[in-house]
Amino acid sequence: MEESAPFPDDWTPNMRANLVFLTRGDEVLLIHKKTGLGAGKINGPGGKLEPGESPLDAARREVREELHLEVGGLREMGVLHFEFVDGLKLHCVVFHGTEFTGEPTETREAKPEWFLIDAVPYDRMWADDCYWLPQMLRGERFRAWFRFDGETMLSRSVVFG
Repeated sequence: MEESAPFPDDWTPNMRANLVFLTRGDEVLLIHKKTGLGAGKINGPGGKLEPGESPLDAARREVREELHLEVGGLREMGVLHFEFVDGLKLHCVVFHGTEFTGEPTETREAKPEWFLIDAVPYDRMWADDCYWLPQMLRGERFRAWFRFDGETMLSRSVVFG
């Protein structure tokens, strides 16, 4: 696997999505994803934007649908760019928040679980997560570019700051 330069300036996504990472103290709320892209993996809640929806509005909607939580302030922390050899080009905005109401509830799409930030199960997540998530959880903003063939990461580039 190689470290590579970001995608060319004319790179255009064919899907837009978001991820949300809620924390309380030294824990982060993750989900066991049951459906869609990444089913079977652990990740943050999130999903595709609907037509006319902002990334922030979509993030709030996805957390509500997947976990039955209402989130307060969310801070945009970074952007993930994924290119898959099958043609998927995914632009994903990543949010972090600490304000929410309700109890995380299992749904058809997701089973929630709190993890210690120092014990996030990266071996059960997408291969890219270990290159940006620890720093994001410490408050660092980022931009990242990844190429995948299925679940195999082919290249990466991550910039912090």
